[in-house]
Amino acid sequence: MENNKQRISSKEPQDDSCCPPGKENASRTWQIVSLVLVGFLITGALVSSPDSKNDSLKPGEISVEEAILPSDGAVLKVMWGRLGSQMTEAGVIDKEKFLALYAQRGGLTNEERLLLEEESNGYLAINSDNAGVLLNLFWALGLANKNSILEEGPMADPRYGGDAGRFASTGGWTLSQGNAMDHYSRHAFVVLSQEQQALVERVAKNIYRPCCGNSTYFPDCNHGMAMLGLLELMASQGVSEEEMYRAALQVNSYWFPDTYLTIAQYFANRGVSWDGVNAKEVLGASYSSAQGYQRILEQVQPPQFQGGGSCGV
Repeated sequence: MENNKQRISSKEPQDDSCCPPGKENASRTWQIVSLVLVGFLITGALVSSPDSKNDSLKPGEISVEEAILPSDGAVLKVMWGRLGSQMTEAGVIDKEKFLALYAQRGGLTNEERLLLEEESNGYLAINSDNAGVLLNLFWALGLANKNSILEEGPMADPRYGGDAGRFASTGGWTLSQGNAMDHYSRHAFVVLSQEQQALVERVAKNIYRPCCGNSTYFPDCNHGMAMLGLLELMASQGVSEEEMYRAALQVNSYWFPDTYLTIAQYFANRGVSWDGVNAKEVLGASYSSAQGYQRILEQVQPPQFQGGGSCGV
């Protein structure tokens, strides 16, 4: 955030009566001294402004932004394996299209390229830099992985048109070989037991995103489809329901930083720190849906933070 620069100007007195004879030099000297003092006062005010991230922090405390969007990233207790290479082999991701897209954005890091081309056996980590890449990888997984949510849920419901290919999460996926619907719920990348499927459905119905008013159970945009992919992956690896909500909140925070910094301020105004909020509650419609967030905005001044991904690749 840029500080507004303040300029102090002084005009020479046009009336000699402002500077009595014999005192002109002294008057100018005091003008200069006054200007210097005012400059120090303004500089001090800017440095100690309440907008400063560290102004009110005590030793050992971290800023709200750091609590929500750790600069070192956050570990998701889930492993990616070779899903990236599996999806490129199946044509869900056209490798050349994917690489060309990110070449325009500065290129992929070695770690990001590993997720696309090889095998990654450590826990995934998300941060402000790779959040967009993970969004697209999870989007591809959620769209292509065979799941009854896609085949029998709202995406295919006649009440919403009955054509799953008409939504942003399907029509907007342009990084596949052929049409995105050629891969829609077609590949057994992540196979779930009945209990794991029930868990995914239960959690998906409780996780919203502020770009629209639907839950992950109706993944009609890229963020919803990506979250579905993440939930499937976590359920398949035995992640608990509580941990799934915590991971989902962390991921949503990196995808929608403005939203969750604002929601955090809403809770702070009521004496609740971010580490004390209930992840499931915050991810619900009252806070994380487009409508819920608008109600929060009526009560909180949003921070000036630039980041997050759009609803496209």
